[in-house]
Amino acid sequence: MIEVVLNPGEVSLADWKAVYRGASARLHPSAAPVIAASAAAVERILAKGQPVYGINTGFGKLASVRIGDVDLEALQRNIVLSHAAGTGAPSPVPVIRLMMALKLASLAQGASGVRPATTDLLEAMLLKGLTPVVPCQGSVGASGDLAPLSHMAATMIGVGEIFVGGARLPAAQALAEAGLSPLTLGPKEGLALLNGTQFSTANALAALFDAERLFRSALVTGALSTEAAKGSDTPFDPRIHALRRQPGQIETAAALRALMASSAIRDSHREGDARVQDPYCLRCQPQVMGAALDVLRQAAATLAAEANGVSDNPLIFADTDEALSGGNFHAEPVAFAADMIALAVCEIGSIAERRIAMLVDPACSGLPAFLTPKPGLNSGFMIPQVTAAALVSENKQKAYPASVDSIPTSANQEDHVSMAAHGARRLLAMVEAAEAVIGIELLAAVQGCDFHAPLTSSPPLEAVRKVLRDQVPHLSDDRHFHPDMEAANALVRSGTLVVAAGAVTLPGVEA
Repeated sequence: MIEVVLNPGEVSLADWKAVYRGASARLHPSAAPVIAASAAAVERILAKGQPVYGINTGFGKLASVRIGDVDLEALQRNIVLSHAAGTGAPSPVPVIRLMMALKLASLAQGASGVRPATTDLLEAMLLKGLTPVVPCQGSVGASGDLAPLSHMAATMIGVGEIFVGGARLPAAQALAEAGLSPLTLGPKEGLALLNGTQFSTANALAALFDAERLFRSALVTGALSTEAAKGSDTPFDPRIHALRRQPGQIETAAALRALMASSAIRDSHREGDARVQDPYCLRCQPQVMGAALDVLRQAAATLAAEANGVSDNPLIFADTDEALSGGNFHAEPVAFAADMIALAVCEIGSIAERRIAMLVDPACSGLPAFLTPKPGLNSGFMIPQVTAAALVSENKQKAYPASVDSIPTSANQEDHVSMAAHGARRLLAMVEAAEAVIGIELLAAVQGCDFHAPLTSSPPLEAVRKVLRDQVPHLSDDRHFHPDMEAANALVRSGTLVVAAGAVTLPGVEA
């Protein structure tokens, strides 16, 4: 198994992606003295005898209630148990593993006051494949992702449930079978574990990584659709895009040119083509997809900073023995990033659906109606286009910004919240829907290119066509369409299309 070493504050997006894809994770050894120094600072702060939020006071609206030294352990246990109040289906295991790694790297920066034993247990759970069962609903994205992170913290004290392999076990049993012991939380530790944006950030990062694959796959299918419709590559001329100066647009146009280079289909209609301009869904791919790329990159920059930051409260400064209360738990940056990802994913699917609709319409594409040799007797691609339209409309509804919403909580103490958790949590379903649209486009575009035989497309696109045709034959007469769609969707979701077109460098979210 791949192992990622987390150097707190300096972890790359590539490393976070590796954790999401299944890599193991451990802390860099340099974090140990920083963690120990922070825990020691908490002890010195307590010795001063002053009230310090979250260490010897109540929480939220109850911050003015002073807690005696004898109850400090109970205070931290109580906050974990009372705040583990999420609902809904369990969050995906890869997302929660990423959340755990994000929390581990945050705690290891020495601003949260936890002991080495606490980070050691979290690290051990990651290394041994113990993933807390975390309900997906219950966070408003301010005061941290309290409920989701509390469910994680609860398993560390032996409460709740843990996924181990394919099994769902009581936390105490799962820890014991892995040779681990539950924690007794010290001062500040319960609050440190459940305060932060790691649930929202993990969901947003997971969607970002999948959206990057979606984007690249859509470039491939967009180029194939252009070939199927005998569209022009003139709109991808670099001089056009240099004048616009939009970086994503420039890179997207370059990728589309490379995907279509040396195509016999394209060469067959360079001269004498009566059409002056292609529909926007072909001609404006660099502008639309390039804008989506730029938005994804902006979201990536925000999330990279958030993943390497500390979103706890209060924050411990060991050099001065201070605990400073602030608002780093407010997930507004993540909410904005999630909304940007949602918009980009929605538009990637939307323009792809327009290309499918264009291909099945003989008035637009010049191809047989619904891409079947015998329209009327056969319906061909009639209903797959309807399915694509349905998926796009669902994504449009889900793309409404979450960050503009807020609802007061904690008796109006926490009176403005980000809704980042909801905004991020919807994204994986949106990406999955858009991937299905791209899968339909793949089927339609390859079917369209079949009608141009013996002419062939470019080497990269022919490699993509072969990958599909190895699993899905040409549609001559109507057959059960769903298996074809499932095969195409799998090629998109696995990244196989991008690999098949590997001779062409496709842009990603890191510029």
